[in-house]
Amino acid sequence: MHLTPYRAVLRIPGMRLFMLVALIARIPMTATSIALTLGVVLDRHLGYGAAGAVSAAFTVGLAVGSPLLGRAVDRRGPRPVLLLTGVVALAFWTTSPLLPYAVLIPAAAVGGALQVPVMGLVRQSLAAKVPEEHRRQAYSLDSMAVELSFMIGPALAVLMITQLGDAVSTLRTVGVALGVSAAVLWAYNPRITALNGTSQTDTAPTGTAADGGTPLPHPRRSWFGPQFLLVLGVAGAAAMVLAGTDVSIVATLRAQGQVHWAGIAIITWCAASMVGGFVHGAIPRPLGMLTLMALLGAATIPTGLAHSWPLLALALIPSGLFTAPTLSQTVLAVSRAVPESARGEAIGMHSAALTLGNAVGAPLAGIVIDHSSPAYGFVAVGLVGAAGALTVLGVRTVRRLQRQAALAPPSAPAELPATGYTEYAAGGVAGE
Repeated sequence: MHLTPYRAVLRIPGMRLFMLVALIARIPMTATSIALTLGVVLDRHLGYGAAGAVSAAFTVGLAVGSPLLGRAVDRRGPRPVLLLTGVVALAFWTTSPLLPYAVLIPAAAVGGALQVPVMGLVRQSLAAKVPEEHRRQAYSLDSMAVELSFMIGPALAVLMITQLGDAVSTLRTVGVALGVSAAVLWAYNPRITALNGTSQTDTAPTGTAADGGTPLPHPRRSWFGPQFLLVLGVAGAAAMVLAGTDVSIVATLRAQGQVHWAGIAIITWCAASMVGGFVHGAIPRPLGMLTLMALLGAATIPTGLAHSWPLLALALIPSGLFTAPTLSQTVLAVSRAVPESARGEAIGMHSAALTLGNAVGAPLAGIVIDHSSPAYGFVAVGLVGAAGALTVLGVRTVRRLQRQAALAPPSAPAELPATGYTEYAAGGVAGE
């Protein structure tokens, strides 16, 4: 393990400023979910079911809007998209307290669909700025920044609500912060294409936009296939495990009368993820995406055995160590598998997969918890994630052995090359 690749990334002109801008821009985005939920519960005095309906509408909007906004960035560049989404975010979050509940649900869907695309735009820009040989380290740094923002944003939202005693002010503050984030990124104008105008993943001419600037995207059929779907599946599975774990943490500590320690447990979990992301980028031969997904799921299963908040915080460390590496490896796979001219749409689909995974994981864990115990919430999501990854790994291994047997000379036994699995586990192009 060495730090030279990280230094190479941070020595890229403007990279340190870009990482700082990206971190700050992400923080208000991470506060949206809890602010919206508490706004419905505390300001409107409605139940969590009503808040869940609004959150579900916002989530559906996110899933639908992310690929469309990414495609718009591919075609028009980031500035028009940032201008539109910044204005919509400011309008939605500052006026949402005034909307009747029946109007708030469709408004939340529109607000989600036109959410400022901070995550996708940052990742798309990193792929354009960072050479292929250092991209894994760049996405590892990005994953650590995401964990840091999720440690800050929701905590700030809760603190604001408790200190201001007013959910309305918190919602409007989130709206202003999102608008400022969009404005800062608009002023920064992150680059989304390589300086030489081509990408290592481009395989065919793309043509040129009408204004002579951004190249037209590749046809979707040229990159949207089984390999890309596998990447989306792993991203969604990882998000499912994380969302289910989040719910199970709260349920476990609530059952033990220690729910006030949930924040410490989650911070420990996020810190372990940051450590895992750092190691993933520093080692020369990292584990592959499917292997990481299997380990993330397997490490989640026994977490529910902890019966106090200190033990739960410690039990979350193993799964945390695999969280950031798994997610960063899926983003890396997207950047390698998709041509530069379609990368915004592809990363938008990746964001949608994460959103859908979150939407599945929380209710899955909740249903299992309601019919058994909090410990089985961890088991359910961990088992689904690990079993899916191991199944795909097994199928791929069998197919590889069958291909090698078919190509081997009749007199020679078919053998797996000594480096085959090592190269596979290192995580090559999309899904390997």
